[in-house]
Amino acid sequence: MAIKGILFDKDGTLLDYYATWMPANREAALAVAQGDDALGHRLLLAGGYDAQADRVRSGSALAAGSNWEIAQCWSLALNGHRFQKPAEVLITVIDEIFERHGRESAVSVTDLVPFLANLKRRGLFIGVGTNDSEKGALRSLGRFGVNAMFDFLAGYDSGHGTKPGPGLVHGFCHTTGLQAPQVMVVGDNLHDLEMGRAGNAGLVVGVLTGTSLKDELDQHADHVLPSIIELESLLDSLEE
Repeated sequence: MAIKGILFDKDGTLLDYYATWMPANREAALAVAQGDDALGHRLLLAGGYDAQADRVRSGSALAAGSNWEIAQCWSLALNGHRFQKPAEVLITVIDEIFERHGRESAVSVTDLVPFLANLKRRGLFIGVGTNDSEKGALRSLGRFGVNAMFDFLAGYDSGHGTKPGPGLVHGFCHTTGLQAPQVMVVGDNLHDLEMGRAGNAGLVVGVLTGTSLKDELDQHADHVLPSIIELESLLDSLEE
């Protein structure tokens, strides 16, 4: 069945993960730690930051989790500490910082306007399914003037569930009228690919602009690309 729509992950796929989110991760961890540098560093490590390699581990809370999952992770890491707070309190701090960084500091992988316009000219439906909040996604992508180009945009709090569950694929299909085998899912983490498989997407494609290495994605993806920039060439090859 021909591909008629593409459901993109946001962070690490449309946006460069490290350029966009490591400053936000550090600020959020320090805020939760109430300015304690050592504790903030501990929270980053608990969230999946590998200080020796200076990268975030694929599949970790910081790499793949929703803001709520990060709040839960850090609340657990603070267990017994005098700064301990429930995840319900931490989520408000994390959401505010991530939304502000997305609005003010997001870095796209490529110029998104012509990139998405080319996909639309092919007659494709395009959507975003992210474990960020919907508001955060609108703010970070709105920075590039592309929100109106998406036929579907949903976050962890939009009512479709979170990755790696199939709900975001189902929501995209419901909104566009597509069948799941007509959908390509594109993402930088295993939870994106697992979401695509769970939702019966026609193709799942990994990209290397996020936190995962090629050998981590190869065994789970139909294709692994350096970035979304190579996506049009892949689409051309599928039409031959």
